[in-house]
Amino acid sequence: MALYSEKVMDHFRNPRNIGIIEDADGIGEVGNAKCGDIMKIYLKIEDDVVTDVKFETFGCGSAIASSSMATELIKGKPVSEALELSNKAVAEALDGLPAHKMHCSVLAEAAIRNAVKDYFDRNGITYDPELFPEVEEDH
Repeated sequence: MALYSEKVMDHFRNPRNIGIIEDADGIGEVGNAKCGDIMKIYLKIEDDVVTDVKFETFGCGSAIASSSMATELIKGKPVSEALELSNKAVAEALDGLPAHKMHCSVLAEAAIRNAVKDYFDRNGITYDPELFPEVEEDH
């Protein structure tokens, strides 16, 4: 069995939604000091729906694939659904990640949560702080 699934390789070689949204409504950035992965997610939100999402990721192939897949999974969805995206859902959508690369899907989940939190903060939207637990990024 190959170390990486065909989906991981496809999202690594042909990442979706890569780039910057200059007038983003929310931006989330996370980093992992141990492995060097850094992800930045940009959200465009209209009528409580993620109408556009882009990412910049500096990191390994699994980090790029996780960012790409995560953006695909939340694009066109209500903000509430974007908040529910889990790292397990990202990994499953990629047909799995090696155990030592699961932290990449955790970073993608955290970057999206941080971007939504930024959107809420910028717009004075009240939220339950428990929706945004501190994510351990140093895996």
